Amino acid sequence: MLPGQDNTIAVIGLRHSHVWGHIGKMIAGKPARLVGVAETIPDVIAEAKKRGVPDELFYADYNKMLDEKKPAMVWAFVENNRHVEILKACAPRKVHVIFEKPLAATHKEAQMIRDLAQKHGVYVLTNYQMAWWPANFAAKRVTDSGEIGQVWRLRGIVGHGGPGNSSGLNKTFFDWLTDPVKNGAGALMDFGCYNALWSLMYLGKPEKVYAHVNQLRPSEFPKVEDNSTMILSYKNGVGLFEGSWDLPQSFQDLEVFGLKGSVYMKNGQVSVKKGRNVPPTELQLETLPAERAEPIAYMLECIRTKRAPEGMTAVDINVDVVEIIDAAKLSLKDGKAVKLPLR
Repeated sequence: MLPGQDNTIAVIGLRHSHVWGHIGKMIAGKPARLVGVAETIPDVIAEAKKRGVPDELFYADYNKMLDEKKPAMVWAFVENNRHVEILKACAPRKVHVIFEKPLAATHKEAQMIRDLAQKHGVYVLTNYQMAWWPANFAAKRVTDSGEIGQVWRLRGIVGHGGPGNSSGLNKTFFDWLTDPVKNGAGALMDFGCYNALWSLMYLGKPEKVYAHVNQLRPSEFPKVEDNSTMILSYKNGVGLFEGSWDLPQSFQDLEVFGLKGSVYMKNGQVSVKKGRNVPPTELQLETLPAERAEPIAYMLECIRTKRAPEGMTAVDINVDVVEIIDAAKLSLKDGKAVKLPLR
């Protein structure tokens, strides 16, 4: 606990599978104390109780929970198209919010979230697993140093074998993740947001977005695409990105090409290659400070220092992430590249 600070957190929704990887530390009060959980679905409530959430912490109405518990922050594990709804409840109460990626289901909703946060002076953090990996920081430091020259090409792949099936504890998550309105798309949104974020980090906002998708398993995913490819065009560069639910193993790989070399990030490791006949050099990764190594600790640090979340988790860059995905969806309709910014 930070001295003199309200280290309290509440959870709204148990509908995203990522919640099960984080609920334990909240129950343990590390680094913030869990004061409430708002949910109405019996199966996921039962699972949370099984994992140690006391009965008295559950609420059916999250507005009542916010009024009674007055948490410093909320972590929302809900459908993507409900993020605006959650912030409308939290922001006027001066409650800071963590959302699972992406920031919103549509660009319009992402802009609304940004505007609401600014109006009420609250922080919004978009949580990506990779935001807490030393490899991402190490790769960016190399490119920022100029060691590989001007960055001009990005190649990324993110994905795995898919979100499981619509049964048991996974049913709630599967049902909304494979809904084009509640999620915003299928694999294009689920993993395209990682790719869009990388492209913004290294090359800024693209001039044009072209997308291609496949529905390779329509019996499993009848409403959405399960494989996606984006080409992001820049005046002096290009981003080539894949996001898929059809891969034989998990990927979160990025290769950054400069005019003098390349950086390859794979499996939490980073290697740098310069010259055709020179073997790549693997970087020694630095351990991140505790306040930058996981989302709750970082949000507490932002509240303490009165500095909004920065980098991969910041609001502005994540509004742009959703704009790229919206442009990709428009590209699919017309079969053409879509110019940014969107009108």
